Amino acid sequence: MDTTNKFDGYAGDYTVGRPGYAKELIDSLYSTYKMSEDSIIADIGSGTGKFARHLLEKGSRVFCVEPNDDMRMVAEKELCGYGNFCSIKGDAENTTLEDGSVDFITTAQAFHWFDVEKFRNECSRILKKDGRAVLIWNIRDESDPLNRELHRVFSKYCPNFKGFGGGIVKDDPRIRTFFDDKYDYISFDNLLFYDKEKYIARNLSGSYSLKEGDQNYDPYMEELLNSFNEYSQNGIVSIANRSVAYIGKVTKY
Repeated sequence: MDTTNKFDGYAGDYTVGRPGYAKELIDSLYSTYKMSEDSIIADIGSGTGKFARHLLEKGSRVFCVEPNDDMRMVAEKELCGYGNFCSIKGDAENTTLEDGSVDFITTAQAFHWFDVEKFRNECSRILKKDGRAVLIWNIRDESDPLNRELHRVFSKYCPNFKGFGGGIVKDDPRIRTFFDDKYDYISFDNLLFYDKEKYIARNLSGSYSLKEGDQNYDPYMEELLNSFNEYSQNGIVSIANRSVAYIGKVTKY
């Protein structure tokens, strides 16, 4: 299924509202898993470059592979100051990168959109020998009252809502299949703080979110604003969240 256009019109809210990732997770990739400033990394489904920025700041050379024109253009504007950044129009099944050309593949908040078999074959093709793939998500703590309330609102108004993180759960069967059940898992707290503007942008940035003009958009927005007013303190809400990653080698089917 072609999901290229799923994020048309979302790039602005995505840039404002989507969070970065826990510093401890990035540091672990560079210490324990041996990413370095010499690493060549393909960040697949890179969107507006939220995750890629962390890698670029570490000095790695990063090919940001993104099929959606709106998202890719924002990334090019946001990341153009990094000499180690390269923007690629491609997707998980056809990155356009050369065989055996990258040390690591990363994909943040995107794996759940991919055809697992085709993506695995593409990873196997472009990775160097002993290269690794890293699947990353920011995962909400669903025991948190605000996250439970947002889950209720999205379930009520957004027909395409399948759960946070695209419905991915820990050790999801899709992840286990991708890595042949051989992977490491790391997880770090990444508590998120939002003022009202960023909170609304964060909630509107989901591919499942209603857009202005959609049926029930007004009551949907009203409930989002009510949730902010109920849970904010001094104009700020906190959202319980963790940055997690699955790391392993991949082979062709």
